[in-house]
Amino acid sequence: MNRVVSVARNSAPGLGFAIPFRVQFSRCSKTFQFLPNTNASRRLTVANSYLRDFTTSTPHSSDHQSYLDPEQPKMTTTATTLKGQPLDRPSLDSMLRRRMFYTPSFEIYGGVAGLYDYGPPGCSLQANIIDVWRKHFVLEEDMLEVDCSVLTPHEVLKTSGHVDKFADWMCKDPKNGEIIRADHFVEEILESRLKGDKEARGQKVEEKEEDPKKKKRKAKGVQEAIKLDDAVVKEYEEVLARIDNYNGEELGELIKKYDLKNPTSGVQPSPPVAFNLMFQTAIGPSSNLPGYLRPETAQGQFLNFSKLLEFNQGQMPFASASIGRSYRNEISPRAGLLRVREFLMAEIEHFVDPQGGKKHPRFEEIKDVELVLLNRETQLAGQTKVEKVTIGQAVANKTVDNETLGYFLARIHLFLKKIGVDQSKIRFRQHMANEMAHYAADCWDAELLTSYGWVECVGCADRSAYDLSVHAKKTGAPLIVRQQLAEPLVVTEWEIDLNKKKFGPHFKKDGKTVEAAVLATTQDQREALAKDLNEKDSITLEVAGVGDGKVEIPKDLIVIERRTRSEHVREYTPNVIEPSFGIGRILYALMEHNFWTRASEGGDEARGVLSFPPTVAPTKVLIVPLSSNEKFKPLCYKLSQKLRKIGISNRIDDSSATIGKRYSRNDELGTPLGITVDFQTIQDSTITLRDRDSTKQVRADEDKIIAAIQSVVDGYKQWKDVEAELPAFEGQEVEVAVR
Repeated sequence: MNRVVSVARNSAPGLGFAIPFRVQFSRCSKTFQFLPNTNASRRLTVANSYLRDFTTSTPHSSDHQSYLDPEQPKMTTTATTLKGQPLDRPSLDSMLRRRMFYTPSFEIYGGVAGLYDYGPPGCSLQANIIDVWRKHFVLEEDMLEVDCSVLTPHEVLKTSGHVDKFADWMCKDPKNGEIIRADHFVEEILESRLKGDKEARGQKVEEKEEDPKKKKRKAKGVQEAIKLDDAVVKEYEEVLARIDNYNGEELGELIKKYDLKNPTSGVQPSPPVAFNLMFQTAIGPSSNLPGYLRPETAQGQFLNFSKLLEFNQGQMPFASASIGRSYRNEISPRAGLLRVREFLMAEIEHFVDPQGGKKHPRFEEIKDVELVLLNRETQLAGQTKVEKVTIGQAVANKTVDNETLGYFLARIHLFLKKIGVDQSKIRFRQHMANEMAHYAADCWDAELLTSYGWVECVGCADRSAYDLSVHAKKTGAPLIVRQQLAEPLVVTEWEIDLNKKKFGPHFKKDGKTVEAAVLATTQDQREALAKDLNEKDSITLEVAGVGDGKVEIPKDLIVIERRTRSEHVREYTPNVIEPSFGIGRILYALMEHNFWTRASEGGDEARGVLSFPPTVAPTKVLIVPLSSNEKFKPLCYKLSQKLRKIGISNRIDDSSATIGKRYSRNDELGTPLGITVDFQTIQDSTITLRDRDSTKQVRADEDKIIAAIQSVVDGYKQWKDVEAELPAFEGQEVEVAVR
């Protein structure tokens, strides 16, 4: 059983005026920040409270959550809070779980890794992020939103390439059977060696508490500080900079080259093998129709392209959008909300004419937006140096492939800024060649800096015409655009005519396969075949799956001629620019970016604050009566109903706690504004309005306060504007005797 062993002052620097105390548990340790006047009894109470938070689940298998692991390493992080304090992730996670932003699914059964439930504030925060997303993209860009089936037939995902290629590289420990994701394994071991090198060189390595969510591998006992050669350090750093660019074979070579062993067993894992991440199922009682839970929402949008184009009256370009759950059977989901098996996605498919350089009509509006970019050339050089440039410059110098892709990168940046992402903790990283699909023209990830490092939260890819083309080829559906031309287009090209009466009987069962191969030939191939046909009595064509792979077609079955025709309609397959948002990852990064601590009312400990922008805050207003006086209740209820009628969420806290503590615990929920109903309210109908971040207050009549709240919640005003317009509140002006 885990228990408190000792509480001792730590020599490390504190957070501002707080003093750090190291609490040694029997199975782990943690640093708490206390104010100078906190007594020993209070310190012990806080430590035991922390312990209760993290012992509510016990791991029973490798697929269960681990909250207290005796072999967990001390975490090293440079992550900071909103106010620049070192970020104590276990304390933040404890607060988020205690206030029920999220909680492990099936927790009373031990929990399952990678599955989480959102509580009331988590649901509200997610809903508000989605609301801003819809207004920012679907409404402003006039997108066509669809909601498609989660269950997807095998044939659809086979055609899209997911059945064959949607995989991560997995290793297995031959001694203990542990399943390891190969790229994470290489990354963690090399990072551990580099940290040991820093310690051996006497460089400061910031130690953090054991993280109850991220179960990283660590050798039994204390990690040795071993100095590495400078050349080895540089080599490790270059490998880490390119870690996303290695395939399975290359990861296996790195494991052998650097003799990387699983610290829990002391042996090298097996060579990496591909593990498909989709959840397979059977559709219907007969199980004759295999299917999967979708790994993305995109395929439903592609399959409905023709109907969406018709709905849009044939106008191009246009975009569809979809918000829904997707599923991926992650190998080792150990990073809390950042790597889960069921998650919410918001995806856009912008269909654009490939001719004309993929221009965007609104590019001029965002060309001066500055982005922090990490391009592929820098990464391939083993570096992570970023540059801050306008998106106009990035497109002009071809760092970003085209205007439409650049437009969405800028719009993604503006969306993340709008919902409260720390602008010093965002960058756009370009995919390296091995990360991109063969058909992709360019791809960037919006990465957010968290205590887990840089985390991909939004992907934005130019998928060319791949998806529509493969589905059209498989089904025969015309997933194309027919554009009426103002002037006829004169086209001269090689055309093929087949003698259908003789062609079928000649090739029998292989007739359709051979015909498809003939019609799929390029113009250059047709020119060469026409030359052969003029010189010989037959032509030879490679056709996979027929005979020995080569088919001879007699001269009387085929005609190949160069012809000129006029076209009044241009047919083309659109290219697709796809921004894809991981809402859960954005939500978690937002909580880290907006978290900070300050002294509680009693002054004995630091209390958490979540400074969400009012537009996304789970609850907008807290209503507190000054005391339990019965005269306050109808006033609070009336205020609450008035706010709800204009769409402003609020809560009444009429508990017996002090007013300061009531505000403090709602600061943990990120509630930006607070109304106090006091004795003066009874006298003159005025109320106070409190700002969460500054704790300053103003006082005015009910209508003015409600108007101020609405303007702040809608984003039209900030607190400083309210302060300038309404009188400051310093103390109660009227006292009413209560009998």
